[in-house]
Amino acid sequence: MKIKSINSWREDFGLLRPYTIAYKTTSDVSNIIVEIELENGNKGLGASAPSEQDGGETVSKSVNVLDKNQLEWLVGKEIEDIKEISVDLKKRLFDTPASRAAVDIALYDALSIQKNIALVDLLGRHHKELPTSITIGIKSIEESIAEAKEYEGRGFKILKLKTGFSAEQDIETIRKLRENISKTTVIRVDANQGYDRMEYEKFIEGTRRLQVEFVEQPFNKFAIEQMRNLDEKYKSLIAADESLQNETDAELIASLPRACGIFNIKLMKSGGIYSAMKIASIADKAKIDLMWGCMDESRISIAAGLHAAFACPNTKYIDLDGSLDLAYDLVEGGFEIKNGMMRTLNLPGLGLKKIDR
Repeated sequence: MKIKSINSWREDFGLLRPYTIAYKTTSDVSNIIVEIELENGNKGLGASAPSEQDGGETVSKSVNVLDKNQLEWLVGKEIEDIKEISVDLKKRLFDTPASRAAVDIALYDALSIQKNIALVDLLGRHHKELPTSITIGIKSIEESIAEAKEYEGRGFKILKLKTGFSAEQDIETIRKLRENISKTTVIRVDANQGYDRMEYEKFIEGTRRLQVEFVEQPFNKFAIEQMRNLDEKYKSLIAADESLQNETDAELIASLPRACGIFNIKLMKSGGIYSAMKIASIADKAKIDLMWGCMDESRISIAAGLHAAFACPNTKYIDLDGSLDLAYDLVEGGFEIKNGMMRTLNLPGLGLKKIDR
């Protein structure tokens, strides 16, 4: 079935709760939506959530790259030739991975709808459900405790705490948090490149009895050799995020001695499902666990990340709470969350439905 048309537009989403990480505060976000229509009327959706801090891909740049005139080369292509299209797409949009992800997701959604099968089953399912973490930004101890209790009350059993300003302050926050939440609630930490080696090791030792599961990107994204040279007891607890942008980075990080114990794959960094699955394969061969993360994104790309995650045997963690922060969305469906557990829907494609507004 041939691609009949492709369209794109910008959606500006407010956030229900502005948040702070080690280097910025965010109160609203923009996604660029891509819709691909096949000759029989089937439509696939994708979304771009560009991040200037992570790679210089601004919203305006993504809007320009995804202008329908720039994507006219896709019209007339057979959707079943998605691998060949994906190779071409990567060459054309290599420097704009979030924009590439939007097209990639729309292609995979359209293909699996055309085949009347859920995308995860088209890719090859390995998981049916996993618990997602939900994120608490950098804030006071009192605010962090209040937010944690709110999330526990909503059924979430894994909290991801943004840190990275001060190891001592972060240790104290986690100590107080642990005193006020359930013993069974898991704590993960995202330092957002905020520590040096001494601070990171201090943080790990200071929280060993506080049940911190792992630390996401403690060092500057270019400090891969510093990660590699750590003692295994520290290195195994690192989830590479900003350091892991593409397959080349994955190969470097996975080369022996490997530089971390976990890959955090985000479709917006990797360029979509096609490249993300290649990164996942590299991790599998190196016996590196997978975590699947996100930006503040529409349910469109969150669902795509979940379907990809469930298609990988080495997926161990998911952090796919990005759409929960949005004040509104333009679609419903894609997945369901009950007591913090995420599941895909038994529907063709990503299982999405546009909301009439």
